[in-house]
Amino acid sequence: MVDVAEHVYHDDPAVGHPDVRTRLAGASYFFLGNGVIQAAVQHAPDGGGTPLGLLIMNPEHLGKKRDSLTMSSEHGLEPTVVRLAIDAGELAPLPATLHVSWTRDAAVPTVEARWGGRGLAVIERFFCPSAGVARLAREITIVNVGQTVQRFTLRVGSADALVEEPVTLHAQERTRLCVVYDLAPTGGSVSMRILRTDLHEPPAPDSSSTRATLSFHDPMLDHLFHASRCQLPAVISSRGRLDGSIWQYNREWVRDQAVIALALTMLGDRSLAATMLGRLLDEFVTLEGATIDSSEIRGRDDVELDQNGILLYVLEQYVNWTGDLGLVVRAWPKISALATYPLRAEFRHAASGLLSGCREYWERHAAHGIEPGLELVYQMFVSLGLSSAASLARRIGKPVEEARWGEASQALRSAFLSHPVYALCDAGRFVKRRTLDGRVQTHIVPQQDAGLPDGVPLALPGPHLLNPDTCTVLPIVFGAIDPTGPVARATLSQVEQLWSQSWDGGGYGRYHVSSEPDSPGGWPFASVFVARAAVEAGESEPAWRVLRWLNSIPGSIPGSWFEFYGPRIAPPFPQVGVVPWTWAELVLLFVHHVLGVRPQEDAIHVRPRLLSGLTHVEARLPIRDGWLALDLCADAADAPCQTFVVPYSSSETRLSRSVRTLS
Repeated sequence: MVDVAEHVYHDDPAVGHPDVRTRLAGASYFFLGNGVIQAAVQHAPDGGGTPLGLLIMNPEHLGKKRDSLTMSSEHGLEPTVVRLAIDAGELAPLPATLHVSWTRDAAVPTVEARWGGRGLAVIERFFCPSAGVARLAREITIVNVGQTVQRFTLRVGSADALVEEPVTLHAQERTRLCVVYDLAPTGGSVSMRILRTDLHEPPAPDSSSTRATLSFHDPMLDHLFHASRCQLPAVISSRGRLDGSIWQYNREWVRDQAVIALALTMLGDRSLAATMLGRLLDEFVTLEGATIDSSEIRGRDDVELDQNGILLYVLEQYVNWTGDLGLVVRAWPKISALATYPLRAEFRHAASGLLSGCREYWERHAAHGIEPGLELVYQMFVSLGLSSAASLARRIGKPVEEARWGEASQALRSAFLSHPVYALCDAGRFVKRRTLDGRVQTHIVPQQDAGLPDGVPLALPGPHLLNPDTCTVLPIVFGAIDPTGPVARATLSQVEQLWSQSWDGGGYGRYHVSSEPDSPGGWPFASVFVARAAVEAGESEPAWRVLRWLNSIPGSIPGSWFEFYGPRIAPPFPQVGVVPWTWAELVLLFVHHVLGVRPQEDAIHVRPRLLSGLTHVEARLPIRDGWLALDLCADAADAPCQTFVVPYSSSETRLSRSVRTLS
């Protein structure tokens, strides 16, 4: 059984400088990194923390925000602010004059901050100038916009260092300096120096030459894609290490990282995707085939079987996108164990053939009132993964495994969709869970030793309802059923209850708020689950509502979102962090669902589903040894949605079509 102490953290946001808090009033974070150094530019416009702070971290070390190498225990991020000492005064960025954004025309992901005063205009640009060096560059351009000579000293520091440079500027003159931050070889400290140089764009290749590009000709959607494309690879170490929620958990999950590896593959970051998948197979799958979650190996009742399925599915998708079977061949013993493990007799529910356990998708367990039973998502993902494993087995000449896993996949799929007693449908829609005797588990009752703090919904008087749950839309997302059929529509209709339940401002909660053992609020990546399912079902409005919500909440300016939006009892819970999974979900929404690009074994299938209001979408995606260029225009005619089959090519294939938009 999961130890309830695992849910207890001791990082108190009330202790220390305000900058140690992840959730400052109105604050957001722009993430930069190249695998060997990681950084976040803090923009705190509402005065709760340093308005323009710089956090530098070692991506191999998963830590709290207060552990940042540039964080001063006494002064927070204040030393990282650029200050211009003029006469007896000082000029520094103030919230009222500070503007921070992504630079869209830079060769590498770049954050730009503009501020000024007293006759000076300042532009700061943050970026990683090299793919293989643990270095961050901070290019500072200062313009004397006045008519008199300006003399001042530029000062900037970190937790325990200060560098400075005298500057003289005549009227209308400008200068450019560069502060260079280098991560020490030990990874435990940062050095600084100022270069007085006319540094222009760093000598790095234009990312569009190797990575996917996409334009919706819609500012909001283009921003969401650009932010995801920039930041997803930035928070992953060169050997594939990644915090499930930055500054929050300091733990890793197979589920999160598999989905992220798929998004990286779609973006063209194949090497990093392969590194992550190889590491998951080598380090996060046991010899028996069990997977690690929260950086822990679980017992029979608490193992998360969906992780086996999603990793197998992603491995097949990786091969479809890249044509690379090398990873599969090298890691075949682990892949075989991964597919075989859920089929062990200890998980098999004899009456139905389904898989049983005491853990649910969102990681509640027996202490929270989860009874031994049959979880919808475990059946769906394992069935999906076994189908993928069978496909991979056939491709590398393993006919026995192909037949066994293909048969097991189909049997599991039939059971969870149509078993007369145990199907995970009730009243015409998906339900989250059944008990071992076939009852729909409708509510949970926490154990007395569950360790729930006062104030969380699950600690209040019941009932504590399990349904609805956003995970019930995942069979729609992954094509287990007809997305336009009655079960899909009834499931989506029920999930609408989860929008803005006991909070203002929108967002889907993970599940019914009454069964929440943590803090209630809207969850970005769970909300994108619903958006993906809605697009599959042919409905634009739920997807637009989710995307508009993401573009309106704190974090929308950089496009980096907290795990959820609501109050947080910390401690015993950790401070809320930024979840990379959200970026991956957005990439999958845009590429797999809206563009409808789905490489198969022998050809690329393209099934566009443009959201209502879009008139023109362009994309260029690296697939196998070539490129697929899409030029899609909305067709006013009420034509059926089409699937186009495009052969693989070692050059660029262009597909220009008029396609119907969704309702």
